[in-house]
Amino acid sequence: QVQLVESGGGSVQAGGSLRLSCAASGRTFSAYSAVGWFRQAPGKEREFVAAIRWSGSSTLYADSVKDRFTISRDNAKNTVYLQMNSLKPEDTAVYYCAARMVFGPLRPQTGDYDYWGQGTQVTVSS
Repeated sequence: QVQLVESGGGSVQAGGSLRLSCAASGRTFSAYSAVGWFRQAPGKEREFVAAIRWSGSSTLYADSVKDRFTISRDNAKNTVYLQMNSLKPEDTAVYYCAARMVFGPLRPQTGDYDYWGQGTQVTVSS
């Protein structure tokens, strides 16, 4: 049974920073081609934030977070991180990590990911 568990969410003022973590249990991330972060704000569709290959250095970012967010991984800890700096109120959402099985280019669509975590809330106040 694969489980993805997000942590690190919370409340922060605009301009602040948070680091989210996504840990895998039951199966290591090496079995997957990529891990992505998505977010969903109330009343909105789930949207892509960032993705990283489990091997190599390829990353992909949404334009809205480029230059503010950084996705990284720690293979030894089987964990993927999302460092979020210069946070804005519009970054408020539930953040989800997801794992993709199929090898190929990094993809920003939710349908390209096979396993999902439960999410962690990020609230940014102005």
